[in-house]
Amino acid sequence: MYDNKICEDEGENNFVTGIWSEKVLVITKDYQIKGSVFMPKTGRRNRVLSDILNGSKRFVAIKDCEVIHREFPNRKAEVHDFLQLNLNSIILLRPLGDE
Repeated sequence: MYDNKICEDEGENNFVTGIWSEKVLVITKDYQIKGSVFMPKTGRRNRVLSDILNGSKRFVAIKDCEVIHREFPNRKAEVHDFLQLNLNSIILLRPLGDE
């Protein structure tokens, strides 16, 4: 999993070169999602999350996710390699740091 690091170039066909990753907690009406979001490493590092929320795209890609249903927190968490989340469904988005 990429965790708050710059993805290193592992060859000329590596499409993640030049991308920041940030481990985040996302809260929606129905779900709590932990995973990693990615942004090009242009601009300031501390603007990754606000750039995602204020950008022109309608969806955010989240990688290596754990999804917990908020109404039924005792259910087994779902694990996904990748999901797309509509920005309109986000109530809270924050970095996880070293949790």
